[in-house]
Amino acid sequence: MELNINSLMSSSGVRFGTSGVRGLVDGMTDVVCFAYTVGFLQYAIKKSSTFDRVAVAYDLRESSPRIALVVRRAIDFLGFTPIDCGMISSPAVALYGLQEKIPSIMVTGSHVPEDRNGIKFNLPDGEILKHDESAIRLETVKIPNDLFDQSVTLHNLDESPKTQSDNGTARQNYINHFVRAFPKDILSGSRIGFYEHSSVGRDLLVELYTQLGASVTRLGRSDKFISVDTEAVREEDFLLVKSWAKQDSSDVPPFDAIFSTDGDSDRPLIFDEHGEWIRGDVAGILTARFLLADCVVTPVSSSSALELSGWFKNIIRTKIGSPYVIEAMRNAAEQGYKRVVGYEANGGFLTATPIFIDEDASEHSLDALPTRDPAIVHIASLCFARSIGGSLASVMDHLPRRVVMSDRLRNFPTELAQREIDELAISPETIQLVFAGLGELVTYDLTDGIRIILGEGDIVHLRPSGNAPEFRCYAEAVTKERANSLLCKTMNILDSWRRRTQHDKHPLSQ
Repeated sequence: MELNINSLMSSSGVRFGTSGVRGLVDGMTDVVCFAYTVGFLQYAIKKSSTFDRVAVAYDLRESSPRIALVVRRAIDFLGFTPIDCGMISSPAVALYGLQEKIPSIMVTGSHVPEDRNGIKFNLPDGEILKHDESAIRLETVKIPNDLFDQSVTLHNLDESPKTQSDNGTARQNYINHFVRAFPKDILSGSRIGFYEHSSVGRDLLVELYTQLGASVTRLGRSDKFISVDTEAVREEDFLLVKSWAKQDSSDVPPFDAIFSTDGDSDRPLIFDEHGEWIRGDVAGILTARFLLADCVVTPVSSSSALELSGWFKNIIRTKIGSPYVIEAMRNAAEQGYKRVVGYEANGGFLTATPIFIDEDASEHSLDALPTRDPAIVHIASLCFARSIGGSLASVMDHLPRRVVMSDRLRNFPTELAQREIDELAISPETIQLVFAGLGELVTYDLTDGIRIILGEGDIVHLRPSGNAPEFRCYAEAVTKERANSLLCKTMNILDSWRRRTQHDKHPLSQ
């Protein structure tokens, strides 16, 4: 059979989003996953003909082992050796690929519900960028019909005889990445609660923080997959963390911080000693400051406290998605900036240049890791708090007062969301009319979705999710009460748009 990747996106519903391809598990059939892998590797061959191995890892979703097996069979089909890295985090397998100068593939749906999954692709020099994605979409793959039965399932779906284990190398290399760069016992005396749920990196990160000297307590481990989103935290997770933060009867909180990650452990979740959530874009500012960054790249949706802090020489804003951040980081490094970092509103942190943490205490720099990573944020946030002689809660006093809140409306088709944004952006008068109850329109930005700047510095940002049929909303203001008010009012507007569609009153439904 002959399959064009672009056509496959339409027919299967498995599509490129902000990070790799994602879709319903029912749509991620053996033939779809096989074809995507072959298409990616065909493109990787054109970019670099020097590799002979491809690393594969996967998360803890029920569907992930099957998809990873199909991916390894596809690697074998093209004559390469599949390296099975097992169940480890996205940044760990990406780092392994960078160090070995080979492509790497992560099977994960990140934070989305378990009825969905995805595949992330990394070239030997890092994540695929948007121009890579466009080229992969043009690939046509030829697959022998006799590999699959009529239900598009691989015949004899078993392990490729070529598959080799990495024997834990990817895991150990990830730990060494931090242990070599940070002063010994840098987290000594720190009390960390780690909310494990079903994050694939839970054991790896607990081991890392323990090696750096912290006392780590494991919390909330689950054998079933839990959809934890570091941007839209579930109410039950807030309640759990609050209970853990207050479990000691004394006046001293039992933990200096409670940490967690999303499903593939590339995005951090951080709570202070009182169980209060520190948003990812705020933690990103603290991490960049701790690393003494001279250039910070972040999407337009991140808090404006970054600019208001006055801490950084150069700030670059991009569209949402790590590929955009990575490309801007590369450009900044080429322009001569020495400490180039990036982060997203979801908390994932990236570095584009080697950075020395303490030249007097360590011979090694923190090597560049241009993919989303949670560990550097967990470590740096605690270290920054120590450097100013305070706790994580007190660190907030050192930042401009900006509160960002976010939410999402699920089951909102991407096409409908984009149509609403397009109609909204016809004129400033249209925006002012729709959002009249929120404040006076100052200006708006169409870099990614629509970012509406209102009087007194209030901001509302709307955008369709790149990974699922969801409409996301970010609201920013000086106080939590005002940000929450903006968010609730805007979510009601979005919900009215969806209900209008359900009642067959929207052009898209006709």
